[in-house]
Amino acid sequence: MADFVQKSVTKSAVRTLSAPLADAAAVNTIVNTLIAANPLGCTPYEVGGVTMAPVAKTRESYGARIAYEDDEAATVGTISIRAPTTAAFATVKSELLADAEISAAMGGDPVNLPDRETCSVTVRCHDPSGEIYYLTFTRDAVRITSYESDSILTLVEQWADTVPALA
Repeated sequence: MADFVQKSVTKSAVRTLSAPLADAAAVNTIVNTLIAANPLGCTPYEVGGVTMAPVAKTRESYGARIAYEDDEAATVGTISIRAPTTAAFATVKSELLADAEISAAMGGDPVNLPDRETCSVTVRCHDPSGEIYYLTFTRDAVRITSYESDSILTLVEQWADTVPALA
């Protein structure tokens, strides 16, 4: 019987934030700045003849919970939403909060629960060494995955130390 032979050593690490990021907009500000400024010195590369960006979003998800409260402020129902983009998230949330028919059916007034909002944005980074790794940003953590070289972790840590919200 053949044995599995290890081909690579991929690692992951997480930084738990001392204070959660305020909302999805705060997460996206950090991600969009990372993509535009490229402070990690990532480089473009080719896959199947197509040039890939040095840093690119690969996945994003946003969630919210709307509670419906009766006249005594007791929760009579909730609706959870999950959206693929910040634009869809904002639209669906505002539509739910303004929809009189849903409010009537739920038997209460809609209340956004911002503390229950979630978001997750993953970016792919191509290191000049040729290594590809991923950074995932949530409201309470930053995770680096699929890296092999400890120098990549050091670089990401040094960059994160310059972003006050990622303390």
